[in-house]
Amino acid sequence: MVQEYSSKRPCVRIGTHSGSFHCDEALACFMLKQLPEYKDASIVRTRDATQLSECDIVVDVGGVYDPSTHKYDHHQRSFTGTMANLTDGKMNFDTKLSSAGLVYLHFGRRLLDQLMPDSSDEHKEIVYKRIYEYFMEEIDAVDNGINATEEKPKYHVTTTLGGRVRNLNPAWNDTNQDFDGQFEKATELVGSELVNRVDGMVNRWLPALDIVRKAFNKRQEVHSSGQLVKFEQGGCPWKEHLYQLESEAGCEGEVKYVIYGDTAGSWRVQTVGVRGEGFKSRAPLPEKWQGIRDEKLSELTGIPECIFVHATGFIGGNKTEEGAMEMARQALQMI
Repeated sequence: MVQEYSSKRPCVRIGTHSGSFHCDEALACFMLKQLPEYKDASIVRTRDATQLSECDIVVDVGGVYDPSTHKYDHHQRSFTGTMANLTDGKMNFDTKLSSAGLVYLHFGRRLLDQLMPDSSDEHKEIVYKRIYEYFMEEIDAVDNGINATEEKPKYHVTTTLGGRVRNLNPAWNDTNQDFDGQFEKATELVGSELVNRVDGMVNRWLPALDIVRKAFNKRQEVHSSGQLVKFEQGGCPWKEHLYQLESEAGCEGEVKYVIYGDTAGSWRVQTVGVRGEGFKSRAPLPEKWQGIRDEKLSELTGIPECIFVHATGFIGGNKTEEGAMEMARQALQMI
């Protein structure tokens, strides 16, 4: 539960450590400053215990995690907090939290109230979980020294958000060791990344989800098997949403094809890929169609207005909606 805020003084202070900075405390400070009670707060960068004790909230320093007193450090040996064990399993992520993850855990929903005020509670909850999984967890893991894979990387990755924040620290031989000024730049950098991510979800990802959910729920009206989904409009990203909706409905792998209109006014029938297996399809379009085009394809299938089937069978086209539907129907019969 979010603690009621009470300032110790007219000037509100957010405390964090001085010296070299990292992505997690920069992001933690940015998130806090989006909230009404901290929007005008000053950031105190110090390791002095007396100065930290005078701050209204302290992140990434102090050796204490205690939400009741607004202390959010994760460096102490006793700390083993994850989203999973601090939410009683409601958030199933086992990565140890950094200061960013801790602030997101306790203030993230209120943060989203500020960043997406016109969205429904349902959409905010979807975004809350997704932002952790696809943005925040990486920051937690990197700060805690947890690699993304146990295998040896095949190349160096140096352009991550954490890497860009690290590069903002003054170099060892800079004459101007302005860590505080550079930390301000770091908060702006990580903040813009977070805001852009939320904006993308609100204005692109969620609208696509609504389209895919509507089509998924009507799939048996399109074909009694439930293996064919029709989108009334093309162009929206559908694969990830479809996988998730299948999982929620307990029918993973059921949908074999989707059909949709393209920008040229024709229609496409596309296979659904096997999740996590690159270009592998659940049910490629029939082999004897693959690589065939136009009239030859129409003669072969008995379907007028055919345009093409890709050589790998992952997609085909027809000039009409009914033609694309018939291609999908025939393909389902030949699985």
